[in-house]
Amino acid sequence: MNVLWIYLGIINIAAFLLMAIDKSKARRGSRRIRERTLLLTAAVGGSLGAWIAMRTRRHKTKNAAFYAGIPLMFVVHAGLLVYWLSR
Repeated sequence: MNVLWIYLGIINIAAFLLMAIDKSKARRGSRRIRERTLLLTAAVGGSLGAWIAMRTRRHKTKNAAFYAGIPLMFVVHAGLLVYWLSR
């Protein structure tokens, strides 16, 4: 159980940092992080971190894959976590 919380903490911090770094790179006009990488990080458990970064950094808020996909991933992840913890 502790391994799950550690994993979720690390992956959400990573998702947040990747989104923040990508926003910084976008402002500077330098090479960006692939959208596929950002979405994959969110999909493997980092949806909360990605969502927080989207809201606080105002990043990827006009891209449908992000403004609809990230919250949807979070709802799915939260549902799975609640299901798993209630067993």
